[in-house]
Amino acid sequence: MLFPTFTFGVFFLFVTIGHAVVRRSMTFWKPFMLAASFVFYGWFDVWLTALLAASIVFNWGMGFAISENDRRPKELVAIGVAVNLAVLGFFKYFLFFTDSITSVLGTSGPAIAILLPIGISFFTFQGISYLVDVHRRQIESHELIDVALYLAFFPQLVAGPIVRATEFLPQLQRQSIRPTVASGEAAWMIGRGLFKKVVVANYLAQFVVDPVYEAPNRASQVELITAFYGYAIQIYADFSGYTDIAIGIALLLGFDFPKNFDSPYRSLSVTEFWRRWHMTLSRWLRDYLYIPLGGNRGSKLFTYRNLFLTMLLGGLWHGAQWNFVVWGALHGGWLMLERLTGQFKVPSAVRWVITFHVVTIAWVLFRAPSFGHATEVFTGIFTASVGLDDINLVAWGMIALALLVQLQPVDRARDVLERFATWDPLAQGAALACWVAVIVGVSPPGVQPFIYFQF
Repeated sequence: MLFPTFTFGVFFLFVTIGHAVVRRSMTFWKPFMLAASFVFYGWFDVWLTALLAASIVFNWGMGFAISENDRRPKELVAIGVAVNLAVLGFFKYFLFFTDSITSVLGTSGPAIAILLPIGISFFTFQGISYLVDVHRRQIESHELIDVALYLAFFPQLVAGPIVRATEFLPQLQRQSIRPTVASGEAAWMIGRGLFKKVVVANYLAQFVVDPVYEAPNRASQVELITAFYGYAIQIYADFSGYTDIAIGIALLLGFDFPKNFDSPYRSLSVTEFWRRWHMTLSRWLRDYLYIPLGGNRGSKLFTYRNLFLTMLLGGLWHGAQWNFVVWGALHGGWLMLERLTGQFKVPSAVRWVITFHVVTIAWVLFRAPSFGHATEVFTGIFTASVGLDDINLVAWGMIALALLVQLQPVDRARDVLERFATWDPLAQGAALACWVAVIVGVSPPGVQPFIYFQF
């Protein structure tokens, strides 16, 4: 069930009505919202709800055991994390490792088709964070229905943001859902997210990026360069668009989600980029991987090793392909280089150009279905026929506008939001409805799945 569809609109209408009826009592609100979340997830494939339910029960049981056992909590945490990762690894990486082994051995393995459950990475990471935070005594173990809502809450279930147990579970410890919500901010986030996804990301995908990456050897130099920059904007508009909508929907239901993007393409270093891009994943990797590895404690060599391993594993998290491993290694290597050369003074404009192009070059590996395709894209940018007739002014307008918006002062966007928040809720709703009508009018036909659904 995709957010920008009529089906989801009907679903959310019923959810909103039910929410308004039961919000005064968490005793009724919790099972209602949990049932709605399972309907949402089951819409993709009803059988996958069994996996989600199993993850919920397992993590709840392990969390309870960890909180009640003072003698062997570390062993229990290790078991809980290992089981979560084993399930994720089976569904996500089984074919990757078997294909790699058979390729090295020069043999053929059995053809086994394994369905990747949508959103499994996100609710698995949240399950791990719950167990670790219970062990660290940052949060107490909770009742089964609370853990179930934490892992299954539909706005962020399939593509984030990755919400910590310490951020979500305390919001369930109240007698009722607050009667007033930040409707202005919610409408702003939903409207902005819809525009990013339905207009910008879908257009760039359908008319620029997908045609080039399907056959890069047949594309002109102009088309390849447009796709090179276009995918950087597409993936940002697609993923940040989803999380904008998710944050807005959660606000309407009375819940606060953490911010997930903060104008990442205004960054002056790759280090800064990872503080602004998919911020909930960056913090998760920092707190549950980088710091346990040793962080920046110890020698510089160990710090560089920890940085590189964190980004390498972060790349592998994104997908079971060598492209993602190299993508993570490229980011990890550049982070190390920035640490080594941090004392050199470089003008801000030069730093911005370098950072943006390092990230954009890495996106080619992220998007290409194989190394061969990536090589053809890189080679074609310099050697393909020019093809001036292939200039897409709409695409270049979107690319330029997206970058210009991110380079604007932060206070300017905040001022616009604050003014919109002062409007009457009916006026806000009417403005959002008109904005949706504009989006429908200017968007390309159809709505593609969100990119991060595959992770």
